[in-house]
Amino acid sequence: MKLRDKITLALAAGVSAAVALSAANPPSGAVWFVEIVWCLAYALGLAALFPRFRFSNFAYALAAFWCVLQAVGAHYTFEAVPFPRELFGLERNCFDRLAHFSVGLNAYLVCEYVFREKIVNGAKAAAAAGFFVIVAVAGLWEIVEWLYAAWDGGETGAAFLGSQGDEWDAQKDMLCDALGGLVAALLFLARERRQEK
Repeated sequence: MKLRDKITLALAAGVSAAVALSAANPPSGAVWFVEIVWCLAYALGLAALFPRFRFSNFAYALAAFWCVLQAVGAHYTFEAVPFPRELFGLERNCFDRLAHFSVGLNAYLVCEYVFREKIVNGAKAAAAAGFFVIVAVAGLWEIVEWLYAAWDGGETGAAFLGSQGDEWDAQKDMLCDALGGLVAALLFLARERRQEK
């Protein structure tokens, strides 16, 4: 087996292990389910796409990073994840902000896909597409959180929303997504320029 294949397999195994561990006696099974289903859908989607389109291992590592953070958040609920906020002088648990930033990093996969499939013309257009797709996903996600919390109307919905009393939580989450998307787009451009040389 080639090293590239071993790395891909190790990333998949890592995500599987994180999901399995997160399922072990979570404080709220309902919250675990509504959080982990997104991780599972994303991982299964990438697996289904694998025979037709293989991303770079760097892209898979970014996807795995988000899946692991999502699995951790699903287990504890995002507002209750053990996070050293006192160390950083934070008033709230900002683990969810880190998770949203990692969502943004998945713009890298969009960049790779549209560039290699020639959906766009050039690396700059691919980077822009990745960034704007993530910004759109971020906005849609906040709507999903709101609709679910309103529909549930209880503790599960409130935990899924995870605003922790911050009236600007949705906007800050979207900013973190966008910043992650910007970093991913710049990383993609840097890689393409390096390969051109």
